[in-house]
Amino acid sequence: MRLKEVRKRLPVVDSLPKGRGRRFRTHEAEGPVPRPALAVWEFTLACDHRCLHCGPRAGEARPNELTTDEALQLVDELAEAGVGEVVLIGGEAYLRNDFLLVIRRIRERGMTCTMTTGGLGLTKTRAEAMVEAGIQSVSVSIDGLEAAHDKLRNRPGSWEHAFEALRNLRNAGSRVAVNSQINQINLGDHIHLLELIADEGVHSWQLQITVAHGNAADNADIILQPYMFLELFDQLDAIIDRAFERRVRIWPANNLGYFGPFEHKLRKSQKAHYRGCSAGRSTIGIESDGNIKNCPSLGGPANIGGSWREHGLAKIWKEAAEITYIRRRTVDDLWGYCRECYYAETCMSGCTAANEPLLGRPGNNPFCHHRALEMDRMGMRERIEPFIPAKGVPFDNGLFRLIREWKDPARREAEGPVEVTEPRVSRLIDEMGSGRAIRMDELVDGRAPFELKDH
Repeated sequence: MRLKEVRKRLPVVDSLPKGRGRRFRTHEAEGPVPRPALAVWEFTLACDHRCLHCGPRAGEARPNELTTDEALQLVDELAEAGVGEVVLIGGEAYLRNDFLLVIRRIRERGMTCTMTTGGLGLTKTRAEAMVEAGIQSVSVSIDGLEAAHDKLRNRPGSWEHAFEALRNLRNAGSRVAVNSQINQINLGDHIHLLELIADEGVHSWQLQITVAHGNAADNADIILQPYMFLELFDQLDAIIDRAFERRVRIWPANNLGYFGPFEHKLRKSQKAHYRGCSAGRSTIGIESDGNIKNCPSLGGPANIGGSWREHGLAKIWKEAAEITYIRRRTVDDLWGYCRECYYAETCMSGCTAANEPLLGRPGNNPFCHHRALEMDRMGMRERIEPFIPAKGVPFDNGLFRLIREWKDPARREAEGPVEVTEPRVSRLIDEMGSGRAIRMDELVDGRAPFELKDH
């Protein structure tokens, strides 16, 4: 259906509920069966960008994506499950015009509806249609200044279109935000980017590091080295101060942190310290073919709990081992430095989507400010190096070595690594615990195994 035709099909309403927001019932995450507060929905895998860091390797729609009627039914089940906010993502959600009908249904069911977009094709007409349908806030992805952004997004002119999208949305009546990845291509851009997005009237800015999955696994040189977190957080210190002056709320993603002397300042807007991965605890991910997973940034059989078409949402959320994994694990499932860390029981190795794709399983996360500071205090640093390439499917990962070495170049050259951590088997082999080092005969055509059938 054309956009104009879909707009005519929007149900007529006198008004729409305000929406509960993602904080709705998050306290219930501590119970035996928590309620999901936030659902992040990949509405289609079709995309008009070809980003170098794209986790799902978006471009073409998945086979057998949900129909409009199925999507509307799933919205009803999300509301019944207690979800407070639904974020539509992609690919690029607006490439399916029926996303307008889903926005309206989300709002009718009392949930907040937001969207994350690259904005390449977010025209004035599309923006007006989204606001008419009931969208409440839209976050446009802007990854640094123009040169870095266009390189990462792999589309000349993408940066200009992203700012045009912000203006189209704001003029149509939507609240606007920005989300940005941080990596080696754009490190240093963000203090300057802040001034530009503040001028556009954004209310919030989500910052996150690029993680080693999907296309980023194939472009590993763009990923920050763990020792670069010292430089990064020096920059963030100034960024947060200036953001406060410009009335832009900093909203760090779960993969940016953790603890140390900067945690309170970093998460001031969230009014809480980091309390561990929320995958399957208060957050749920949905793929465009109806697969339900624990986290929107993870995929594959270790993280997909099942097909909504076959099982329905409630059963998967309550019973699927892939969904409940984070609820069931303990500190004994941590390994490496994270097991020894003072913050182990609270942090639980941070964001699963950051550390599982790196070393093959969660529980040991070098992407940590506190850890980088501790390494520096001991005269050491950590870096990663690609070891095994990725398979080449959505949300897959390669495998990396983690190298701990002396900070002093002369000592590093003379003595070599202090410790080398080899990648380990996935949770498909050993679900709980620290696992074991992966063997070369367990690779598939020389690449990292990603599916159970590979074994």
